[in-house]
Amino acid sequence: MMTLAPPEPSQAHGSQALSGALRRAYEACRQETAEWAKTFYLGTLLLPPEKRRAIWAIYVWCRRTDELMDSAEAQARPQAELAERLDRWEENTRAVFAGRVGSDLDAVMVDTLERFPQSIQPYLDMIEGQRMDLTWTRYPTFEDLRLYCYRVAGTVGLMTQGVMGLDPAYTTAPWSDDPNTSDAAVALGIANQLTNILRDVGEDRSRGRIYLPLEDLDRFGYSEADLLAGRLNDAWRNLMVFQLERARLWFARSEAGVRWLSGDARWPVWTSLRLYRGILDAIERLDYDVFNHRAYVSRLGKLLELPRSFVIAQAR
Repeated sequence: MMTLAPPEPSQAHGSQALSGALRRAYEACRQETAEWAKTFYLGTLLLPPEKRRAIWAIYVWCRRTDELMDSAEAQARPQAELAERLDRWEENTRAVFAGRVGSDLDAVMVDTLERFPQSIQPYLDMIEGQRMDLTWTRYPTFEDLRLYCYRVAGTVGLMTQGVMGLDPAYTTAPWSDDPNTSDAAVALGIANQLTNILRDVGEDRSRGRIYLPLEDLDRFGYSEADLLAGRLNDAWRNLMVFQLERARLWFARSEAGVRWLSGDARWPVWTSLRLYRGILDAIERLDYDVFNHRAYVSRLGKLLELPRSFVIAQAR
C-alpha cells in the first residue's frame, strides 16, 4: 500500500497550479487507486486531469475509511478500539472540511474540496456505514441492506457527482432547471456494492459475515449453514439469480442520470458502470460458484468495452 507522508505546512489551501508536494501526494493516490481498484481506475483515466486527481483522492479517503474496519490489522482489534478509531476519523474529516491539514491525504482532500465544493454529509454517512459493521453481521431484510449499501457506497456517488459535473447543454437552457443526478448517483453506488457482495460471498463468510438478506435465504430455502459451508445446489443458484437481477435493476436505475453528466464524464462513467455490471455476467459464467472462484472482467473484456461505452456516451 502506498503511504502518504505528512505534507508541507503551506499546502493547506492549494492553488490552481499544484505544488511539487501536492503533485506527489496526488500521485500516491493514483498509484493506490491503480493497485486496488483496477476496473474503477481504468474509468478514471478517461477523465480530464483535474477531475481524475479529485476522484483518486476521494477513492483513497474512502479506502482509508473502509480499512478502519476491514483490513487484516483491524480484524484483530477489539470493537471498542475500532469505535474509537471511527470517532477520530470523523473528527479528522470534519477538520479537513474546515480546511485543516495533518497529512498528505488531508492536503489532497482540501485541494479537491476547494476545486469541487461539496457537502460533508456523504462522508459522515460513510463513516456511519463502517459503524454498522461493528455490530451487524447479518441483514434480516433488503431494506436493512439497502441502508448499509447507501452508506458505504451510495455515498460515493454523492461525493463524486460534483466532480463529474453537468452538461452545459442542460444547465444553460432557458426552459430547464438543473437536473438532479443524486438519485442516479446513489443508485450506481448501491448497484456496485450489491455486486461486491455477490462477488465476495465466499470471502465474507470466512469472517462470519452474511450480507445477503436473511429473508431471501428463507424465501429460496437456503440456510445460513448452507452458505457458511459453501453448498452449491439449486436453491443457491435460484437465490443468486434473484440477487443478480436485483443488482441489474439498480444499475438500470442509475443509467437515467448518466446522460445529464458533462461530456468529459459520460464516457468514464459509462465505462465504469458497464465494466462493473460485467462482474455479474462473470458470476453467471462461474455457475454462481463464488465460494471457490472470484468473478472478474478479463483484460480483453475491459479493452473491448472502451469503444462500446464511447459510442453509448455520445447519445444523450
